[in-house]
Amino acid sequence: MKNQILSVLILSAVCSCSSTNQMSLSVTKPAPVSLPPYIKTVAVINRSKASDATRTLDAIHKAVSLETNQLQDAGAQASMQGLSDELMKNNRFTQVKQMKDLKLYTFGAGVFPSALLWDSVQKICKETNTDALFSLELFDTESKLALGSSPANLNLGVANIAAIDRSVAMSTNLKTGWRIYDPSSRTILDEYVLGTNFSLQGSGVNPISAVSGLIGRKEAVIDAANKAGAAYASRILPFWIRVSREYFVRGDGNFIIARRRAQAGNWDGAAQIWKQESGSRNGKIAGRACYNMAIIQEINGDLPGAIQWAQKSYEDYNILLALSYLKILQYRKDQDDLLKSQSVTNAN
Repeated sequence: MKNQILSVLILSAVCSCSSTNQMSLSVTKPAPVSLPPYIKTVAVINRSKASDATRTLDAIHKAVSLETNQLQDAGAQASMQGLSDELMKNNRFTQVKQMKDLKLYTFGAGVFPSALLWDSVQKICKETNTDALFSLELFDTESKLALGSSPANLNLGVANIAAIDRSVAMSTNLKTGWRIYDPSSRTILDEYVLGTNFSLQGSGVNPISAVSGLIGRKEAVIDAANKAGAAYASRILPFWIRVSREYFVRGDGNFIIARRRAQAGNWDGAAQIWKQESGSRNGKIAGRACYNMAIIQEINGDLPGAIQWAQKSYEDYNILLALSYLKILQYRKDQDDLLKSQSVTNAN
């Protein structure tokens, strides 16, 4: 008990002596995949079925993985639908065409295949009058069964008969693999494999009835496949994340007041003090104030202004924390430029 109290006291002393506090803010990250502005209409295709040349190998893979052709077809269609629905919500596209009847084949057997030939890509785009292809290249479910048993009572009206209640757990790994083809530049804009896992439970008085209790398997696969398609669509959308930043709270009496204002959410009030302190004759105080002004500019969305303050903090006053922060800001500026180009694309 004494050791625990001592640890708390040491931790409190360390925190109280720290020259910085931590805060967090939301920043927008550019989409992982940038699409050229001329891509306005897209076709969603499925080439995850095995070809005749590899059908035997694919059948063996399905048998081992507890997969069926019907389940694969239903899951692949659900993935295409999930992707198409999400793409239609994005106002950068004027049309999204889901091409269910195209006869396209690949290696199968859970293997992410080689890319389509560009002549084939251009032919499909010409026939469908689209600018690019979103292709489901791989759809695979691999399931494993685990059998168990536990005592149970069967009430047959005359007597309770002791029985063994069989249970079965099925864990399934679902993989979808995607490519985006741009026929104009003959560029694969993205290739990506998504994986997800889910489990089902069944029970019965014998193994056969236990397995038959897994009646929701097809629905679970279709639901997971639909969500996988929707998730892939997010690769062309910007997204928000939370990031942490440190700011200085120790300097002189004015820094104490500024700290309280910042902790109360009055960042503008804190900025008034830090801007005043950036002209201090004490180099350490001025450098820390300049650093904090960089934080304020980032909060306000002014990345060039934040970079200028961070540079002043490091170059004029040798605040080492400002150098690492400057690199973060410069990276954010590059990302922001990419984000703006994606926003222009979405607005066209």
